[in-house]
Amino acid sequence: MEWNIRFRRAVRFWRPILAYPMKNGLKCCPAEDNADSTTGLPGQKFNLEQAGLLTSSRRAHFVIATDGLELLARDVSRIDIPLLENYPKFQEFRAASKKSDGADSATKLSTEAHGATPEETLEQAYQSIRAELASELLLRVKASSPQFFEELVVELLLKMGYGRNKKEAGRTIGRTGDEGIDGIISEDRLGLETIYIQAKRWSGTVGRPEVQKFVGALHGKRARKGVFITTSGFSSEARDYVSHIDPRIVLIDGRELAEYMLDLNLGVTPKANYEIKRIDSDYFSEE
Repeated sequence: MEWNIRFRRAVRFWRPILAYPMKNGLKCCPAEDNADSTTGLPGQKFNLEQAGLLTSSRRAHFVIATDGLELLARDVSRIDIPLLENYPKFQEFRAASKKSDGADSATKLSTEAHGATPEETLEQAYQSIRAELASELLLRVKASSPQFFEELVVELLLKMGYGRNKKEAGRTIGRTGDEGIDGIISEDRLGLETIYIQAKRWSGTVGRPEVQKFVGALHGKRARKGVFITTSGFSSEARDYVSHIDPRIVLIDGRELAEYMLDLNLGVTPKANYEIKRIDSDYFSEE
């Protein structure tokens, strides 16, 4: 009985999304409504996750989130980009995407004006794949347990080269909290240099008050270095605050966290490598 209820609920949730592929050749929304987003079912799943309507705990397993259930209760006939823009999480995602696109606008305009070379097309495709993978990676991190997240950030800093190895140098504090400290990394064998870590799996912006609490915890340890990592973002006041204080604190937001994980192959595995070659002129020199 329970399985049947969940199945019927899933069918009702996906019906407004599947209606358009049936009519428009596997495009979930008309082109004008989906001009700057991915198309097809994988793209729509990605958009639903960004809006917080759908969560993915592991590969090929999806759960309708609380907001998704509320939307389901409204019995909407169509789920498209304009509807998703009513959700704050999707608004944040779109704003971040537009900001990223704006940084490369000059390059894109130049490429469009002169025609993209194969190398430029490959680079653009790579950046697009990387951006989508970073977003999916961050969603997985947000869905993880607090203990897993704390272990993840310690492992990340160890992979960056801080400390010696996980067994000797890095450890999590666990649920004891220890006055806001979630992890510790010893940079030398004697423990004379120590980095203290706070890990926050938040959906809202981390403000200055939370950062100040972390600073207070560092003062209690007489610490000089701290790293505050969150799955969301930091307010401008929080970033300005850490730039004027001692101890030295580094803030890492969700997008930066995902980028670091990609760079260090943490939580991801290489799928394919493409090598671009050129003519070696020296080889053909007969002098």
